[in-house]
Amino acid sequence: MKFTAEHEALRKTVRDFVQKEINPHCDEWEEAGQFPIHELFKKMGDLGLLGIQKPEEYGGMGLDYSYNLVAAEELGMAHCGGVPLAIGVQTDMCTPAISRFGSDELKRTFLAPAIAGDMVGCIGVSEVGAGSDVAGLKTNAKKDGDDYIINGSKMWITNSPQADFICLLANTSDDKPHKNKSLIVVPMNSPGITFSPHLNKLGMRSSETAQIFFDDVRVPQRYRIGAEATGFMMQMLQFQEERLWGAANVIKALENCIDQTIEYCRERKTFGTPLIDNQVIHFRLAELQTEVEALRALTYQACELHVEGKDVTKLASMAKLKAGRLGREVTDSCLQYWGGNGFMWDNPASRAFRDVRLVSIGGGADEIMLGIICKLMGTLPGKRKSRT
Repeated sequence: MKFTAEHEALRKTVRDFVQKEINPHCDEWEEAGQFPIHELFKKMGDLGLLGIQKPEEYGGMGLDYSYNLVAAEELGMAHCGGVPLAIGVQTDMCTPAISRFGSDELKRTFLAPAIAGDMVGCIGVSEVGAGSDVAGLKTNAKKDGDDYIINGSKMWITNSPQADFICLLANTSDDKPHKNKSLIVVPMNSPGITFSPHLNKLGMRSSETAQIFFDDVRVPQRYRIGAEATGFMMQMLQFQEERLWGAANVIKALENCIDQTIEYCRERKTFGTPLIDNQVIHFRLAELQTEVEALRALTYQACELHVEGKDVTKLASMAKLKAGRLGREVTDSCLQYWGGNGFMWDNPASRAFRDVRLVSIGGGADEIMLGIICKLMGTLPGKRKSRT
């Protein structure tokens, strides 16, 4: 991928924002288990960073996805994973379907304020019994006059405690699981919405996450995105950019982990020799950096083809799979070289170790990615009939 001066200008804007507005506060926000999301998002909105590829008509920059990729990559330089995750939810999870398929009313009511940083959004797909298995979700929306009445719950919903709206995937008919779902924008101040206490997560500590309960929540049917029963298709389409965003966001985070480990290993001595002089260490770090470059090449290739309008389902799934597994490998190896310091909660390698673990789970688990890749390779066995 060949980046232009415009790409590099955007990269610098995001890098400067991370250094000035995020990194000085990460330790505080990690300890608190939250960050001032409306305040931070408004600052991002003022810079145009929440609508990079969104239509100019609604306040976006109207750029192609390669610019979004650059922003995701630079956000990986944050000293925590939770804040970039919350940003990614806003830009690449809860707003793409509204932008692509929503009515003008939905775009003006929810998309434009989200781009400006005046509203915070979240995405409602996962449930206690349906995470990567999107077809298995149970939350339903039944018609009542011109409205939907929504009942059910959503689990592990990032941004939800402070969100202004949720892009909700719900069953709107009794048809087959892939044909009965619709995406509906639901204002979070609607009567009947309640939350669990904040979920106590292994990592991504600075982002707020909760379970949401819907008890006879009434919303107008005109808040549905696109045609009824097309929600599953929209969500699958949205997943591809979400997975590319996740892969891009990991690249610099892993590079940063390697760089910090190199710096520590230069300073730390054992038996009178800097740790970095041990061949087992500098060779291993060279291997890991090589793998990061391979991930970057794969992610860039998928992005470039996506911008050209090609189907990148296989490459995006591969990038997501590689990002999750490499993230675990890099952070585990780096933590080891920090020794006892790496086992401390506030150590940068320790935090990266905890945060990156989500990449192999969120947005489709590794096993789901493998299934998609195998299906597109023609090696996935078909459904076998039971002999009983």
